[in-house]
Amino acid sequence: MEECGHGVTGGEESVISDDDGLRASLAAAMAGADTALGAADRLCRACVQLLEVDGASVSLTHDGSTQGTFGSSGQMSRQLDELQFTFGEGPCLDAARQGAPVLVADLRDPAETRWPAFAGALVRSGIHAVFALPVMIASKPIGALDLFRRSAGTLDASALTGGLLAAELAALPLMDLMGSDLDWGSAAQGGGGWDQLASLSRVEVYQATGMLVGALDVDPTEALVRLRAYAFAHDMTAADTAWEIVEGRLSLDPADWLDPGGHREEAG
Repeated sequence: MEECGHGVTGGEESVISDDDGLRASLAAAMAGADTALGAADRLCRACVQLLEVDGASVSLTHDGSTQGTFGSSGQMSRQLDELQFTFGEGPCLDAARQGAPVLVADLRDPAETRWPAFAGALVRSGIHAVFALPVMIASKPIGALDLFRRSAGTLDASALTGGLLAAELAALPLMDLMGSDLDWGSAAQGGGGWDQLASLSRVEVYQATGMLVGALDVDPTEALVRLRAYAFAHDMTAADTAWEIVEGRLSLDPADWLDPGGHREEAG
């Protein structure tokens, strides 16, 4: 995977001890990006270089669910963020709900019982520590910066400070898109910078749940529960499962969805 390893080029230390230097380095990494999404990706890659972590992503949340990955350091982090949506649990959701950092130094610690499905998936992916720092606009948590690390262990003071600074900076491209008035209803309608945010929404998931509503005669909430259960049982993400439904590769026979072990049926 492209996100393994830490460090920066030119002999620079992986963690800059000076707070002003950290802020300047993180801000400089975002400069020159063509889009707000590009700036967020650059910020996440800078976190990997400067903060001794193996991956970083910025997730947006609304009504207790992740709405999409606003930025990531690479495919690994984007996939890990997708797992939070699939399982409906994870540090990003907790950090956004609480408006406070969520720091887990060792996901294998027997005393760590949060997010059993999500934590298990991370460990199977080789991730053993995760740190979620809320992203705020107008004092309102609207998501979180997630930092992933393969090795267990706490973030030292400099890295934690850098993560908090990065979470602050992550709000800037969002504010460039939409100002301080966060309204997901407006995002769905597009217009202005909201078209970039609307592109984050998991359209295939909503299409697939709509198909399940009709096939199974259940409400949308139950349809999403069934989709997530199928994804969990088959070691897939919700998005992967949704695409299989939308593209006709999964049977929609109600008998196949009575439990999460419904069989996969290839389209002929």
